[in-house]
Amino acid sequence: MQRGHPYLTSLLLAAALALPLLSTGCAEHRYARVYDPYHSDYHRWGPDEDRYYHQWEAEGHREHREWGQRSPEEQKEYWGWRHGRGDHDHDKH
Repeated sequence: MQRGHPYLTSLLLAAALALPLLSTGCAEHRYARVYDPYHSDYHRWGPDEDRYYHQWEAEGHREHREWGQRSPEEQKEYWGWRHGRGDHDHDKH
């Protein structure tokens, strides 16, 4: 049996073992931080915030639009609604 390049084999093995470690991590870090200028804080926009946003749209009988497409007035209204719930997830500066 002919041996291949031992360094190449070792490199491929190391890469295969390291890939899962490099691709995982705290899921929270993958979510965008959105600044709320009306309350001077940041919110992690992940599945929970997305759920609240859809709830806000439904309660107000609004058509769904992406957050960035909302007017500043609508964004202010959302942040007021969100802070009034008392269960928001935010970070101070």
